[in-house]
Amino acid sequence: MKAILCQQYCGPDDLVLTEIPDPVAGPGEAVIAIKAAALNFFDILMIQGKYQIKPPFPFSPGAEVAGVIESVGDGVTDLKVGDRVVASCGHNGAREKIALPASAIIKIPDNLDYDRAAGIIIIYGTALHALDDRASPKPGETLAVLGAAGGTGLAACELGKLMGLKVIACASSDEKLEFAKQHGAELTLNYAKEDLKEGLKKLTGGKGVDIIFDPVGGSYAEAALRSIAWEGRFLVIGFAAGDIPKMPLNLALLKGCDIRGVFWGAWTRINPAKHRANLEKLVQWAAEGKISSHVDRTFPLAQTADALNVLGGRQAMGKVILHP
Repeated sequence: MKAILCQQYCGPDDLVLTEIPDPVAGPGEAVIAIKAAALNFFDILMIQGKYQIKPPFPFSPGAEVAGVIESVGDGVTDLKVGDRVVASCGHNGAREKIALPASAIIKIPDNLDYDRAAGIIIIYGTALHALDDRASPKPGETLAVLGAAGGTGLAACELGKLMGLKVIACASSDEKLEFAKQHGAELTLNYAKEDLKEGLKKLTGGKGVDIIFDPVGGSYAEAALRSIAWEGRFLVIGFAAGDIPKMPLNLALLKGCDIRGVFWGAWTRINPAKHRANLEKLVQWAAEGKISSHVDRTFPLAQTADALNVLGGRQAMGKVILHP
């Protein structure tokens, strides 16, 4: 089968398209013939050796896949050949087939296409865990989403609206903000044109923001924290800007606020039953049209480097999908 391989730490343009042996389903496993593989910003960090998870070489980028069950191993009873499925694999999605534990695989309904299904798990899983399990949300509270047109940000806008929150989308261009408004945001703030702290204060009538969802980090994090309401919750999602901010802890004291880490990957391992329930809920919501799982663009497997460069250049609004 064809696969894109990272054979040493490198940039997207140095990845290699090659042939490798087909996988075989071991006990408790199933092989998925991949129809769509979703890429994420951390795929770039992973192939560069800058991510906290460092798979052994050679490996493929791509942490989410959707496709059809091709074979099942001994002991697998809840999946059969031909089932339409989605799964989180961590890496190795940029290839034609993958063997995964059956417990990691979720069936999808016939009315949910593979491209949209592939993009659900990580961004919506992270956003749902952040808002539902970590943010202690109350209906009517304000939610400021940084990087609102990116994958996780867009998911937070949509899920925030579903949960009855007043969503403020924050992004670096009017085009991105208009896009976020189509996906659940009620108010917008362009932080390339306007001071983030003062803008959020103004949009909340001086009260400050109840919940801040920050997948960006960098210089925006502290400015956002300075705009937080009394007893607000600042959710640390990730650092797409590259720099990990060093927050002055006196701000947490003065605001009576919480800074809460959101490490979805670790949480899924510690709480597998709740994680699976979250994913089944998200698949259902996507099939019902309650969440968009918007696909920005698709690429053939041979153009994986181009796809990753779109993500690296922050050009994508929604998901970037590979077609192996």
